[in-house]
Parts: sequence; structure tokens; C-alpha cells
Amino acid sequence: MEIILGFFFFLFVFVFLPLLSGIKILYQYERGVIFTLGKYTRTANPGLTYVLPYIQKMEKVDMRIKTVDIPRQEAITKDNIPVLANTVVYYKVTKPDIAIIKIESYDYAVRQYTQAALKDVIGTSELDFVLAEREEIAASISKIVDDETNSWGIDIEAIKIQEIELPAEMKRVMAKQAEAEREKRATIIAAEGELEASKNMKSAADELAKNPATLHLRTLQTIRDIAADPSEKIVLFLPSDFGDIVKKITKNGVK
Repeated sequence: MEIILGFFFFLFVFVFLPLLSGIKILYQYERGVIFTLGKYTRTANPGLTYVLPYIQKMEKVDMRIKTVDIPRQEAITKDNIPVLANTVVYYKVTKPDIAIIKIESYDYAVRQYTQAALKDVIGTSELDFVLAEREEIAASISKIVDDETNSWGIDIEAIKIQEIELPAEMKRVMAKQAEAEREKRATIIAAEGELEASKNMKSAADELAKNPATLHLRTLQTIRDIAADPSEKIVLFLPSDFGDIVKKITKNGVK
């Protein structure tokens, strides 16, 4: 009896348990790359699958879109300005068997290739273009990386440049340039205002010159406004025909 129990215990431990361990479950977003004696056999779909113990091995691959944050990288623009760029890559595995067989670590490979492409694209662009056309820079990097990673079974969904940081001295230079530009615009606006005011004054002077009586009345109004301040001293030089003009105004009125 003890021998029989020992036999069944042996079968359970060394036969049934290993067989049960071969039962695998894959989630909807997973695929299983199965190797038999080291050779690729098939790709298992989501659900229940079986892997022969000691003979087969399965590598699980996550098929969801992954987000990879590329740390800030220094790159030199075409006009020799160093910048720091922080980038994010969105990618997913489209061919799990190729991604496992062809690349040792596709996540690390995507990171490294993106960093290299970032430096290449920024290196062929001037600083003004890099700052103004961030989306176009990111699209160029995405195309370069996607063209290469397609052969790895990887699809690049998008690449975004989150931040481009300039050196401190370059920030100061750009701040001074922006301030000078604001002062230039303010000077132009003031000059345009002076020009418009001078045109209005010339027009008013021409109208007053057409009627001497109106001109003299305007002079009297100005004198009255000045005389409101008792601290002011006023010296008047009236024209010789001033009396005649006043009489004319009194008799006929100003036209």
C-alpha cells in the first residue's frame, strides 16, 4: 500500500504538476510567442493555450500602445546653438514574433534610435526653425524612427517634443532682443501719432487762416485760459487793425 501511494505521489509531483504548469492564459492585449526546443513555432492568441513543459517556452508580448519618456537630450542646431529637448514616444508592437526574434530589447532600441534621430533632425535645422516649428521637427523624427522600426515589428504612433530649453545666456540675448523690438514698435506708433497730430494741426491752421476774425477769437480764448492761473504773466501784442476787427465782429458777427 505504501508503495502504491508513493508511486501515485511520484506521478503527481513529477508528471501531473509539470503538465498542469503548461496551461497558460493570455489576456486580450497579449500575444504569446512560442518556441519549441529553441525554434519559433507559433504565436498564441488571447485565451487559454498550452505550452509543453521542458520542451516549449512562451514569451508574452504586450500589444498595447506604450509611452516612453526620452530624458532631456542635448543637441546642436545648424547654427551651432546647443538646446535641450525632452521627447515622448508612443509606439506599439504589431508583429510580436519579429519583435522578440529580431530585437533583444525593442523598448531600449526605440529609446536609443529616437535619441539619435532627434540629434540628427535638430542638427540640420536652425534655432529659429526648431523653436517655431516644433510639430514639424517631431514629425520628421517620427518618420525616421518609424521607417527603421517597421522592420522590427514596431509601429511608431507619434513622437512629441514636450520642451526645448535654451542656454541661460541665449535666453538673456533673446529677452533683450524682444525688449528692443517692443521699444521699436512703441517708437513707430508714437511717430505715427505725431504725424497724424501735425496733419490735424496744419488743417486747423489753414482753416483759421481763411478767416482772420476767427483766428483772433481763438487767440482771445487762449489768453482767457492762461489768465485763469494768477501766477502767470501775460504780455499781449495786438495787431494794429485789432479794433477794426472787433468792430466788424460786433457789427456783422463771425462767419
